[in-house]
Amino acid sequence: MKIVSIEPITLSIPFSDGGTGRGLMPSPWISLDFTLVRIETDAGLVGWGEGFGYFCNKAVAAIIRRSIAPILLGCELVDPGVMSDKVQRKMVLQGRYGISTFAQSGVDIALWDLAAKAEQVSVAELIGSRIRNNVPAYASLVRYGDKNLVARYSEQALAQGFSEIKLHEITMPEIKHCRKTIGPDVPMIVDVNCNWSESYCREVIPELITLNTRWLEEPILPPQDFRQLADLRKTGIPIATGENACTAVQFEEILRLEASDFLQPSITKVGGISEFNKICKLNSRFQVPMMPHSPYFGPGYLATLQMAAVEKHFKLFEYLYIEPEDWLYSDMPLPENGRIQIPAEPGLGMDPDPAIID
Repeated sequence: MKIVSIEPITLSIPFSDGGTGRGLMPSPWISLDFTLVRIETDAGLVGWGEGFGYFCNKAVAAIIRRSIAPILLGCELVDPGVMSDKVQRKMVLQGRYGISTFAQSGVDIALWDLAAKAEQVSVAELIGSRIRNNVPAYASLVRYGDKNLVARYSEQALAQGFSEIKLHEITMPEIKHCRKTIGPDVPMIVDVNCNWSESYCREVIPELITLNTRWLEEPILPPQDFRQLADLRKTGIPIATGENACTAVQFEEILRLEASDFLQPSITKVGGISEFNKICKLNSRFQVPMMPHSPYFGPGYLATLQMAAVEKHFKLFEYLYIEPEDWLYSDMPLPENGRIQIPAEPGLGMDPDPAIID
């Protein structure tokens, strides 16, 4: 069975989150940017993937068209890990981090979807033994910059059955108001997206500990300063990192330096399912809990669920707490009482709705 078509598809789905959309992204964040990857074989089998595309989906698609498609077109469909390794080796001059790896991630996910469909099993079953059928999810709130909105949406998420809340606020008044709103015992996560200096972290960490912060996520710039993160762990605050790390090589360094209490590979950024699986195998020696980065609603969402089905150290699914104008899948597996059912059908479990893409 040979690959005859590799097509990147860019689209955007508007969403609302109750805020202004300002703060987290380079400009107002009001739509979900997808870089879908559609791969077809000469047998008519189609696989779907997704590369990270927020505010960069056209660039990711260009890399797929120009650099990756020529490598794989006409190739026999074999082990996806072998095919992804071939792409990485051919693209070493185009870089192993950032947009080139986002593109490779999307292609890799599509290859796994194809391979599992060819065997008529789910991706999880193709990788190993399925150990769970559903996974707990936490509500990952956007940045509001308004303590009243923080309170409103924290309460709303809890009322909908979520048992843990993540904030993306970068100032203490909003963080403290969340804790006051949800009470002392509900787990509260603080992700500041690299906005704090090392000195400011040390200034506020004692208060974050007092506020019973579950973990502090990516506090400093650059996020790859793993030695500094390891040093911040010594303050007593749990540290989480990895959403901006690419390939298993960087995760090996995180583990070796003991830089994180929670590993956060992002399947649409790290290199896809193949690299995610390498990270899981690396972590089998260290057994660090995994809290993957997954604020997606396309094949990246489904691929993360497939890894949750098979990886014993996978603990929580990150659910981006927004309301899209529409869902990419007609039967989107959404949280119910704080848990998400993992599709068991072949491949990733479902294909995008062509009407939504159109």
